[in-house]
Amino acid sequence: MQIFAASYVLPISSPPIAGGAVAVHDGRIMDVGTLDNLRAAWNAPVLDYPDSIMIPGLVNAHAHLELTHFPAWKMRKDLDYAPRTYVDWVIQVIKIKRGLEIQELEASLLEGIRISLEAGTTAIGDVISDRRLLPAYNGSTFTGRLFFEALGQEPASCKALAGKLEETLRTFSARDILPGLSPHAPHTLSPAFFQDLKRLAESLSVPLMTHLSESPEEAAFMHDSTGRIAELLYPFVHWEDYLPAPMRTTSAAYLDSLGVLDSSTIAVHCVHITPADAEILKKRGVRAVICPRSNDKLAVGRAPAHLLKTAGIPLALGTDSLASNDSLSLWDEMRFVLADTPDAFTPEELLRMASLGGAEVLGLDKETGSLEKGKRADFLVIGNPKGASGKDMHRALIEEGRLAEVFVAGVPITV
Repeated sequence: MQIFAASYVLPISSPPIAGGAVAVHDGRIMDVGTLDNLRAAWNAPVLDYPDSIMIPGLVNAHAHLELTHFPAWKMRKDLDYAPRTYVDWVIQVIKIKRGLEIQELEASLLEGIRISLEAGTTAIGDVISDRRLLPAYNGSTFTGRLFFEALGQEPASCKALAGKLEETLRTFSARDILPGLSPHAPHTLSPAFFQDLKRLAESLSVPLMTHLSESPEEAAFMHDSTGRIAELLYPFVHWEDYLPAPMRTTSAAYLDSLGVLDSSTIAVHCVHITPADAEILKKRGVRAVICPRSNDKLAVGRAPAHLLKTAGIPLALGTDSLASNDSLSLWDEMRFVLADTPDAFTPEELLRMASLGGAEVLGLDKETGSLEKGKRADFLVIGNPKGASGKDMHRALIEEGRLAEVFVAGVPITV
């Protein structure tokens, strides 16, 4: 048993505790309260962090950690150019991933895990494209959920991939990690394949994560099957024969018509959703992850914060990958939102989205995301920024906080 104390403990699920402490045993939180109360209740040594704030470990709800080395791959393959549009970027990603060995992807993934932990992320919603990468997580202290990616249009190839994914999910085994499925996007899977994957997810009780309404090109394609997705992406990947007739719809309405939206669906980005789309997502119980810096870097627009919040859609934050972002730090993500769109979310909302909100979206909230009895002892010690008390605590943490320690299951890691 060990008691960890700080000037303040911010559980996220409840108000800040001045002179707070957390009691930990065997990697689990046994109690949370004031240091005086925990000392009276537990006979255990105290590790005190004066002038500091303790908060839960952060939860990055959407990432592609296997792309962490993407900037170096661009230079090595002489493809280090700035894409002009979302579709140009997608084609660049495909070109760079072609020919990579599994060892390169694994090294990139391991680096992504390392720098995420350094930034205070202790749980992840990671999308991986190759099931052979799973062993990389076995030696990790991360908790989270791995979403196995799928895309395709040709029926025989889709059937073969679905079989491989089913085998992977049925034999899935990773310490402190849960599985999921990730049909890439409405425009990159055939309707039948998307529905097959939804049925597979339901049969195995795993969630489904998909990129939704990320770009204006996607919105144009879903409406009339024209634009750069039809003119450039489909020919590039030899999908010309699968170009749909104009659908006159939106991505959310289209997926709803397929019957694949429900409370186990996680929609990522949601930049170009309409009020009608938001009503669909709310009605179906869909959860959402927004990735503000990735959207900014790819110049696809901003997720409509007010619309999402008014609709009451559960929200989390994700960094996406280093193919479309400059870091894997949720602190950078929160700081960006406060500076770029200061009226979108309050600092308190952002901290919740980056911790308990992420855990809820990923279905991990019984295990992590807040400092509560029974949960895994994943927490951060933040050097107390000047004036970090009362109403200003959340803003001061985001804007001025200094990450001093990262604990995973009660054990400090080197940062």
